[in-house]
Amino acid sequence: MPQMNWKNLLSPHRIGTDAPGKITPERSPFQRDFDRIVFSGSFRRLQDKTQVFPLSGTTDCHTRLTHSMETGSIARSLGTAAGVSICRDADTGGAHPSDIGAAVAAAALAHDIGNPPMGHAGEEAIRYWFENSSVGQDIAAYMSDAERADISKYDGNAQGFRVLTRLEMPDRPGGMQLTCATLGTFAKYPGSAKSDLKKCGFFQQEKEFFAETAASCGMIPDKNGESWKRHPLSFLLEAADDIAYLTVDFEDALRQNLIEYSELESYFLDIIDTESSRSYVKTLTSSRRKAEYLRAQAIGVLVRSAADEFIKNHEELLNGTWNTPLTETIPQKEILKKIRSRSAESIYNHPSVAEVVGAGFELVMGMLDIFVPCVNETDREKCGGKAASTRSRRISAMLPEILRNPVPSSAYYRLLGILDYISGMTDRNAVALYQKLKGISL
Repeated sequence: MPQMNWKNLLSPHRIGTDAPGKITPERSPFQRDFDRIVFSGSFRRLQDKTQVFPLSGTTDCHTRLTHSMETGSIARSLGTAAGVSICRDADTGGAHPSDIGAAVAAAALAHDIGNPPMGHAGEEAIRYWFENSSVGQDIAAYMSDAERADISKYDGNAQGFRVLTRLEMPDRPGGMQLTCATLGTFAKYPGSAKSDLKKCGFFQQEKEFFAETAASCGMIPDKNGESWKRHPLSFLLEAADDIAYLTVDFEDALRQNLIEYSELESYFLDIIDTESSRSYVKTLTSSRRKAEYLRAQAIGVLVRSAADEFIKNHEELLNGTWNTPLTETIPQKEILKKIRSRSAESIYNHPSVAEVVGAGFELVMGMLDIFVPCVNETDREKCGGKAASTRSRRISAMLPEILRNPVPSSAYYRLLGILDYISGMTDRNAVALYQKLKGISL
């Protein structure tokens, strides 16, 4: 049975470059990845993208930006903890535990960077529009099967890989030119839309970039040629995301008065399970301070458990035979299952969330119905076809230059470009633009 090895998995090779990658002690290439992501425009725009409560108007609730930063912090702890064992027992090519922590932190920092406005509703809206609208069906007729699959299974993970390797710093090969170790860790779904994976991790246009990443990291290819076994560190990123949203979203729900403090206390104390914590929390007078203390302690316990679970199943992870989220096998799994169920019932489906998300669904589909025909018309005119209408010219003029002159020009690339534009919008930008397009506000 083939097995991945840590020297390759921690590859410092940068996508789009020929320069040999090297792990140096003064500032590791993975720390550089982290810094490149922090200073990118796509990361900055996460400050106005939905985590749970769309357009909440309060700084109390998390956005995608704060969620991503907290996930990155948890990921660094997880990677460093697992790295102690990895560096002790394996050839890592000179990497230290802190380097492994930095690689997982960088990937975690970017894990939501491709999400469209209005959270997961934005992704669903794009897929629904493509499959059910007359405009979507018209443009689908001009695409190959693989291209249609990309849009039918449109996902923020694949859009995120596209942001990192093409859209940010678009004038150079490989975009941000991150290391293969970071990109491999980022890929929770290391396959195309044609693979058997639940979600796609890259689009056809970025397939070569992903193949380069997988080859450099020594990831094991699956039989169908459309996917690979996951990079072991991606399980730590996944655990960091799970820990962050399961604990912090619950705390946000308390601040929005969607749950009672007593419920949060009960669940979090069950995770922590120490008498000292039970005694200390009684000395605090504010429910808010109690919740903050319990959340911090719960995260610490969950990080230690997930790191231990990773080390325990190390061989299966390297063989590519481990496929279960770490948070579903740790000792606290049943408590997390209860929190997840309670969150779905009272937080994610709460009317105050659903009504804004539902409006966002219509907003994204509405913009696609407007932009796609206009861009198609103006592109056909440039190719010697029928003259575009004045409306199409005016609306197309609102779009970035690259959309007005797509290279190469095809139905697939035009649509990808429009999706790049819409996915890059913040929630408030999307609302404002849609209102202008509809003549609601000027």
